[in-house]
Amino acid sequence: MNFLFYFFVLISFLVAGWRQLTWIPVAGIKAPLTALTATIITTAGDAVTLAIGLIGVMALFLGLMKVAEEGGLLRIAARGIRPLLIRLFPEVPAEHPAMGAMVMNLSANFLGLGNAATPFGIKAMQELDTLNPEPGVATDAMALFLAINTSSVTLLPTGVIALRAAAGSSNAAGILPTTLCATIFSTSVAIISAKLLARWGRRKNPAAAPTAVTPPSDNLENDFSWAQTLAVIIGFCALVVIMVIYGRELSGWIVPGLMVTLLSFGIWKKVPVYEAFVNGAKDGFQVAIKIIPYLVAIMVAIGMLRGSGVMDLLSNAIGPYTAALGLPADALPMAILRPLSGSGAYGILAATINNPAIGPDSYTGYLVSTLQGSTETTFYVMAVYFGAVQVKRVRHTLAAGLLADLAGVIGAIVACKLFLQL
Repeated sequence: MNFLFYFFVLISFLVAGWRQLTWIPVAGIKAPLTALTATIITTAGDAVTLAIGLIGVMALFLGLMKVAEEGGLLRIAARGIRPLLIRLFPEVPAEHPAMGAMVMNLSANFLGLGNAATPFGIKAMQELDTLNPEPGVATDAMALFLAINTSSVTLLPTGVIALRAAAGSSNAAGILPTTLCATIFSTSVAIISAKLLARWGRRKNPAAAPTAVTPPSDNLENDFSWAQTLAVIIGFCALVVIMVIYGRELSGWIVPGLMVTLLSFGIWKKVPVYEAFVNGAKDGFQVAIKIIPYLVAIMVAIGMLRGSGVMDLLSNAIGPYTAALGLPADALPMAILRPLSGSGAYGILAATINNPAIGPDSYTGYLVSTLQGSTETTFYVMAVYFGAVQVKRVRHTLAAGLLADLAGVIGAIVACKLFLQL
């Protein structure tokens, strides 16, 4: 991250400086370096505003998670899919709290609840950090978990569907099959690349072998078999089918329903739900303060890339070539910006599908919608999650995340081409 942060800042300064030297003053338009300065100040403030805005959401969901944790729901959920997680994360004990937090994070991502997934993801990183033999350095489990998150395991992109509906789409939920294909492909690549890069890193540095953990007991293996896991997967798939068919009607029920369900479970388990909720919510304030410096750094660097014109130069240079591969010039800024800036990508999505010359139901409209729904803001996720546990050496996490982003773009192109031909 040290080199990447410096490179973003340096290349932005050099491009803005070159444009300043060749700039011809125009009334009402800021000089390149003046505009870059304004961008730096604005994005630094936006980073703090974003962190403050996360406090309420994080306090809410960490409070609910605390109720679920004290009632034992997370432990039940983790054990339900234990055979799968234990193979993905062999260095994490099956009964460790990190398992439950990861389950809740992935479940929230499945349903497109990004705001709910973030607190659960931060909680998972904090729990994974308790197993970290070298604080400040990402473990294999952290890298894999981050790679899965950056690949955005999203089955129901409710926000994108709502935006498409507002843009006048005749089939706002039409991106569900394309999003599903793209996210499955990107997540598969994320898992495979994270595993292979971790193994390659250990060959280069034998001392980086994963920390041994206590193996699970045979009783637990017998109690929570693959048959039970299959039942959980079938139940979840049934829920996904219901959400695909009735997603728009049910989307407003998800968060209130989650609150009622978790609090009711706590009451049933005789948990003091108010006290537990307040204790969990306190963590939201502390975590939000911790991640502010990391957000400021990454958002300023990315803002400089946009404000200096680097993004525009890149789009103009490679746009004609990517168009031949199924990525039109109108969609290229979305593909480039999506891993860097969530708000920027969302703005590009809105501008693209509301453009009368493109529209939400064209190939380009489907493609940018699928990219928004099936990929994640890699650098934001890394800044928030690693910032919460003060990890500075990310090891192979970034490489795995960017490979997953590339896979998401390829998957989206293939899925949209096939879907629009049917």
